[in-house]
Amino acid sequence: MNLISKKKLIYPISEGLRKYLRQYGRDVKTTLKYKDLMEYENFITVYDRDGNNSYWITVIYNHSIADEINEKLKHVYAILKSAGDVSVIKHLYIDRIDFCLYANTGPFRVRVVNRLNDNFDYFYVKKADASRIYGLELEHLLSPNHISYFVNDETLIEEHIIGIPADQFLTKHNTAHQDFEETRLAKEFVKFNERCFVRLLGDMHSSNFVIDVTPDFETTHYRMRSIDFDQQSFEKRKTVYLPQFFKQNLPFVDLVQKHLTLESIQQYQREERSMIFNRIRNARYQIKDIIDVMAKDKIAPLENIEQLRLELAKHYKNDDFLRCKSMGQIVRVSLKILIKGK
Repeated sequence: MNLISKKKLIYPISEGLRKYLRQYGRDVKTTLKYKDLMEYENFITVYDRDGNNSYWITVIYNHSIADEINEKLKHVYAILKSAGDVSVIKHLYIDRIDFCLYANTGPFRVRVVNRLNDNFDYFYVKKADASRIYGLELEHLLSPNHISYFVNDETLIEEHIIGIPADQFLTKHNTAHQDFEETRLAKEFVKFNERCFVRLLGDMHSSNFVIDVTPDFETTHYRMRSIDFDQQSFEKRKTVYLPQFFKQNLPFVDLVQKHLTLESIQQYQREERSMIFNRIRNARYQIKDIIDVMAKDKIAPLENIEQLRLELAKHYKNDDFLRCKSMGQIVRVSLKILIKGK
C-alpha cells in the first residue's frame, strides 16, 4: 500500500521560525548558497555496488569556479563540525560532490577527506524546507540523537547521520551472524515506532532510516535513526506516522511478532514515552518555543490537518485534536497527552 499521497511541497522559512533559528544558534551566515552548487557544467552517473543506478550524480564544475566552491564548502564544514574553527580545514580537501535527482530538497552530498590519514566524512547542502527544519529540531530535542545542522538564508546544511541503511541491514545480517541480536532489534523497532508517532514524523520506511550498531562486551546494541525529515507533520493519515505500517518494514514487524509479547511491547512503549517526557522536562522552554512557532506556521494543506486531527482524536479518544488548526497544534496536543500520562 502506498501511504504517501503525493510529492511533498517545500515550505518557506517563516519569520517566526527564522527568529527561533537565530535565537538558538541555527541561523549562520556563510558565503555558500545552495544556488552556487547548481552551477555545475557536467556530471557522472553514480552506480551502487551491484551496478544499479543510485539516482545520484557526481557533479563537475568549471575550473574557474571549482576552487572557490571547494573553499566555501570547507568553511561550511568547519562551522558544522567545530563551531567555525577554520584551523580544522588545513589538511582537508573536497573529494567529491554528488547531487540527488529525486529528493524533495535537492540535496548535494559533499565528501570531505583528510589528506594526512585519508579519513573522510560527508555533509549535505539542501534547499531549506520548513517541514524538514521542524523535523530536524524535534529529532534533536525529543530523540536520543543530537543533530548538527544550520540554515543560511534559503540554504540548509546538515551533518551526515552514520548508520547502515535499514533496507540493506537485513540483507547483510541473518540469525547465523553471531552479533545479530533479533530480540534487541525488535525492541528498538518498537521504540522507534513510538518516537515517530509521538512527534508525528512520517514516511519512515526502511530507506529513510538507518541502524546504528554498537558492539558491547557481551552483546550488540541497535539504534534506529531517521535520516529523512521531509515528512514532519505533513501527511493526513495517522498510519504514515507509524513505521510498522510500511510494507518495506515488514521484516522488522516480523521480528517483533516473533520475539516480543504484547506485554513487553507495551512496556517498551511506556519506556520510550518516559524517555521523551524526560527530554521535554529538561528542555521545556526550547521545546515550547519551537512548538509555539510551529503552531502558527503552515507546513501542510488544510485537508491534511482536518483528516489527521479526526484520526488522532479517534485514536486517543481525545477531542482536543478537533480544535487544532495547524500541524504544530496537533503535535502540541500529542505531547500534552504524553505529559499527562506521566
